[in-house]
Amino acid sequence: MAAANAWRQMGFRPSLANRQRGTDMGRGLENVRGIYLEGIAGGDARTAVEKYTGHRYTQHSTGVGDGAEGFLAFFEPFLARNPLREIEIVRSFEDGPWVFCSAYQSLNDGAAQWVTMDMFFTDANGLILEHWDTIAAYQPDTRSGEDMVGGCAVVDVSADTEANKTIVREFTKQVRQGGAVDRIGDFVAEGLVQHAPTIPAGRDGLAQWTRSVEAGEYEMLFHLMGQGDFVVTYGKRHAQGKDIAVFDLYRVADEKIVEHWMTEEEIGPRESWGNSGKF
Repeated sequence: MAAANAWRQMGFRPSLANRQRGTDMGRGLENVRGIYLEGIAGGDARTAVEKYTGHRYTQHSTGVGDGAEGFLAFFEPFLARNPLREIEIVRSFEDGPWVFCSAYQSLNDGAAQWVTMDMFFTDANGLILEHWDTIAAYQPDTRSGEDMVGGCAVVDVSADTEANKTIVREFTKQVRQGGAVDRIGDFVAEGLVQHAPTIPAGRDGLAQWTRSVEAGEYEMLFHLMGQGDFVVTYGKRHAQGKDIAVFDLYRVADEKIVEHWMTEEEIGPRESWGNSGKF
């Protein structure tokens, strides 16, 4: 609740973000918002999964089985356990058949608070076929002092999407994967606004973290997508003996990364998976 109340005090309305950006939502993005807001926030999971998913629903979310029945087997008990649900889609955008959204969830009057990042693949009619996510506990205190879900929420669709995707792709390949931290200034603005709770403020803070044992090795870039000035990557890193699935969301301006959000989730042992895994 604290996060949502802080947004309101700043005049921010996450649920209106797409209308604010001045462009119509594609059908895929509408369907993603529908399954989130009607099926989970609104509690009508069965109607939503039947309405918004396609001929298959391949699931990569930990503990959730494939298909409509796998979705219902997880979410019907979830809804019963959590009768009070405040869910706000903070940021969302689309890139062809791919849809991304990030949401803040407050359950049972703030007894549990979560930040999720989700990626969906849709069919020609915008129906959801596949879903990936990472879920992280909302942390009110961050190393940078920035709110974990705060910052810019409006996509600038006039920005050069492909150029911005190239910047983020090269940053990921050369700095995160290649270890060329001395080149971070080629891709990241000095005044980087950092929202990832474990990373210090600014470009220097990101460089310090990237070199650390805590960051480990960024082993795989699974997918990259973007729209306008927002670009997101989904990949895997290995740190301190753990495999970690991670979404990194970036905002790019003047050919540099100027803002960064992150949610990550440790990948459990194979026997704990309810599906084919995080990737």
